[in-house]
Amino acid sequence: MPVVSCQSCSRSFNAKPFWLKKGYGKYCSSACHHKGMRMGKEIICDICGVPSYKQPKALLNSKSGKFFCGKSCQTRWRNQLYIGEKHANFKTGENAYRAVLERNKVPKRCRLCKTEDIRVLAAHHIDKNRKNNNLENLAWLCHNCHFLVHHYEKDREAFMATIV
Repeated sequence: MPVVSCQSCSRSFNAKPFWLKKGYGKYCSSACHHKGMRMGKEIICDICGVPSYKQPKALLNSKSGKFFCGKSCQTRWRNQLYIGEKHANFKTGENAYRAVLERNKVPKRCRLCKTEDIRVLAAHHIDKNRKNNNLENLAWLCHNCHFLVHHYEKDREAFMATIV
């Protein structure tokens, strides 16, 4: 049997004359055959630096010209671009008070009645200024207690006693 060099790894192997006559016998194993059939390139991830294989179609269809190892790195990159004022739906940031409480891990519990049902919780501005979204000015209240704090002085005093 003739000795042939693998086109993928350059290792020499025995090939049957019938294979060579038909145009086969180019690769030493099926793993080298599959490696030789790949037409794309190894690309370095723009976020984490891990190399990953991309097919030619993926190389041609990239709008940004950036390549990622997976969806998690792609999402991390996209979130850097479209956050805050850069986001298409950004108005003024005044309505982000619930996110301020959630980001700072304030327990979702009404300050007055201690209910933990998140379906009825609302973010309350202590100084009644909706533009003041400092963490010290925000508190969780259920809808019932929220109404009472805004409309009844006795309940407002009870709420203010829980803050101090």
